Amino acid sequence: MESNYPVKGKDQVLLNFERGTESWPLSSYLTRGGYSTAKSVLSGGKYDSPADLVGVVKASGLRGRGGAGFPTGLKWSFLPKEPSGPIQLVVNADESEPGTFKDRVIMEENPHQLIEGCVLSCWAIESASCYIYIRGEYVPAIKRMVAAVDEAYAAGHLGEDIYGSGFTCHVTVHSGAGAYICGEETGLIESLEGKKGQPRIKPPFPAVYGVFGYPTIVNNVESIAAVTYIAHAGADSYRQWGTEKSAGTKLFSVSGPVKRPGVYEVAMGYPFKDLLENECGGMLDGVALKALIVGGSSVPVVNAEKALKINMDYESCAENDTLLGSGGVIVIGEGTCMVRTLMTLLRFYHHESCGQCTPCREGTGWIERIVTRIENGDARSGDIDELYRIADNMELRTICTLADAAAWPTKSFIEVFRDEFEAHIEQGKCPHDNQFPDHLNLRGGGKPQRHADPEHAFIA
Repeated sequence: MESNYPVKGKDQVLLNFERGTESWPLSSYLTRGGYSTAKSVLSGGKYDSPADLVGVVKASGLRGRGGAGFPTGLKWSFLPKEPSGPIQLVVNADESEPGTFKDRVIMEENPHQLIEGCVLSCWAIESASCYIYIRGEYVPAIKRMVAAVDEAYAAGHLGEDIYGSGFTCHVTVHSGAGAYICGEETGLIESLEGKKGQPRIKPPFPAVYGVFGYPTIVNNVESIAAVTYIAHAGADSYRQWGTEKSAGTKLFSVSGPVKRPGVYEVAMGYPFKDLLENECGGMLDGVALKALIVGGSSVPVVNAEKALKINMDYESCAENDTLLGSGGVIVIGEGTCMVRTLMTLLRFYHHESCGQCTPCREGTGWIERIVTRIENGDARSGDIDELYRIADNMELRTICTLADAAAWPTKSFIEVFRDEFEAHIEQGKCPHDNQFPDHLNLRGGGKPQRHADPEHAFIA
């Protein structure tokens, strides 16, 4: 199946409104047919049973949009037939992956579509409770979601006996405290329960033993918002976009030295080179593409040649030695020091490690120190190979994938740009000192400074 680019504007799945307008109030959402699908479904006029809607979501090919890409409907079907307690839905809005800011757009600009998706998803999995867990730094999104939930309650779209259907759905907006590790579903559950945000050993999986010990489904914001469209239009309509294995549309957050950074909705399978040229307007004048991180900072980096071969779907990314991840597209321009870029990423992962697993607790700091040593011109003989060896031994040896999130870019940066690491060692300094490209806005003793527009540079 060929990938078709979705029609812009109202026919899009998630960005079905005019950007830059007051799209978030209930009144705006109602003009776009808001909550009509929930009313139809809950009244029994659209699906015979919750299982029917689960089947439609399965047939749609919707895959989790938080990074792992696991089929959403299949995940729902893992719930026990005879649950040990009330089923819970948790919406993962702890969007903390560097380079990723697409869930923020849904929550700030289209919150009611997410809420309607919560109602429909709760009905499908037979849950009366939904928690939207939002990263603590997303203060505007938290305020916008709280206001939208209040509007939905006041208008009868949430609460007891919605639309006189006998179905109850309560939605609670919960703020995190600013921890990357809580983006991992079991770390999120621990935090939601009031504990330290540390991932749990699995099994048991959340579908069997989740929040408060109850069977729990955890889905990403974008996944749940897409359920609204799928429940309304059906699986075939959703599949008109994308490829056979990567169906539908996806939001991509694009940052870096491009003319129009931002969030774009395109069909899965859309070529990266078209996303770059058509949506983003191409690279900034005078800047050439050097490298690409296609799915958020935790995925392997690719060089420009390989980047231009990538289609924005799971399979094409895998064929080109990277991952689609969360869709955080970080474009890197010529003149950027790749050693310093990796150092910046590793500083983040070292800081965000919860410390529960030794390979992650010790390894993230260890590899950060080595890369910092290389960047500062203090490298020792064999540091590059030692760095790769440590990263390789961190991989797949911890409860969650934070260690992998540090190891994968480390290994790929060395594999793709080893010559830059070697040049740092041979010259005893960073070869890029005092030669920063204008688009990075780096000043003062070679230290990265915050860019006036944070979407233009992730090195800040």
